[in-house]
Amino acid sequence: MRRVTLFVKGSARQGKVLPVNGSLPNLLFVASAKFGIQATCLYNERGGEIDDIDLIRDDDVLYVSGEEPLADPTTDPMNEPMIMEPLTGSHTDWLTLNVGGRYFTTARSTLVSKEPDSMLSHMFSDREAWGNKRDHRGAFLIDRSPEYFEPILNYLRHGQLIVNDGVNLLGVLEEAKFFNIVSLIEHLELSIKNSQPADDHSPISRKEFVRFLLATPTKSELRCQGLNFSGADLSRLDLRYINFKMANLSRCNLTHVNLCGACLERADLSGSVLDGANLQGVKMLCSNAEGASLKGCDFEDPSGLKANLEGANLKGVDMEGSQMTGINLRVATLKNAKLKNCNLRGATLAGTDLENCDLSGCDLQEANLRGSNVKGAIFEEMLTPLHMSQSVR
Repeated sequence: MRRVTLFVKGSARQGKVLPVNGSLPNLLFVASAKFGIQATCLYNERGGEIDDIDLIRDDDVLYVSGEEPLADPTTDPMNEPMIMEPLTGSHTDWLTLNVGGRYFTTARSTLVSKEPDSMLSHMFSDREAWGNKRDHRGAFLIDRSPEYFEPILNYLRHGQLIVNDGVNLLGVLEEAKFFNIVSLIEHLELSIKNSQPADDHSPISRKEFVRFLLATPTKSELRCQGLNFSGADLSRLDLRYINFKMANLSRCNLTHVNLCGACLERADLSGSVLDGANLQGVKMLCSNAEGASLKGCDFEDPSGLKANLEGANLKGVDMEGSQMTGINLRVATLKNAKLKNCNLRGATLAGTDLENCDLSGCDLQEANLRGSNVKGAIFEEMLTPLHMSQSVR
């Protein structure tokens, strides 16, 4: 809705702010009622007559008259510039602000009521308390950014923080601090905190991570390389194909999570729980999963993409009942691991440390155990007999 400031016969005194609705005659009718005259003509600041409602812009300063010609609105009879008199102290008065060259029209009560201790309240609650400068149109001059001032004015109007796309929240926060809008400062600081990832040292929570997931297009790669998720509950999330290289996932709850095709190279998974996780085609080269629980995990990719755990530290892990057909565990460390009833058919275990592992009930058919260390390993009740060759230590 457009609004204009109207004065009578070129006078810069006792103006009225009116909405621009309907036709030009409607505006003149409203002006007549407001000023108690028979308004017949409308002029701009330069004395040009306006005969079309579409020529009026928001926040224009215009002049109405009856049958008398309009005087020059910018000068008095002595040809001296005229300055509008200060508006009265009434809280229903309308004010026009010139903020960095952009005009805003608002009620005095908007500026003084919601935040009575703010700078704006002090500026406009007592006209004598602040030497407000005005421009040639009588608007109060405020040397601040209009882009950041607009969300502040709207907040004072309706109490909601609404910021247009592309407007930096940090800029709005600085303006809120400048004007001492205390309640808005709290809103902005919380919004900024929620919109940014945690710093390099603070662990990322489930809530923060889910927000990042939802904000990322499904076709875009989500890179979480080197991030700290220590102790987070990420259970049952769909984390397919995400790059967690060198990420800290220690002591995380990853039960029933979908990590199909994810990159966990050199990631720290120590002490984490991944029971029932989908790990098809996962890349865990040189990762550290010492003491982790991977019971009932599925590493077997029907498409033929094999999970790669080459060189991983899997000391003391519990992988009981996991499907690991064709998995690559070459030179991995599985000392004291529980691999009971695992499907290791066709697995690459060359050079793997299987010392004191429980391999009872495992299917090791076609598994490559060349150069592996099976000292103290338990092989009772194997589904497929293990043929010890010279290559097995």
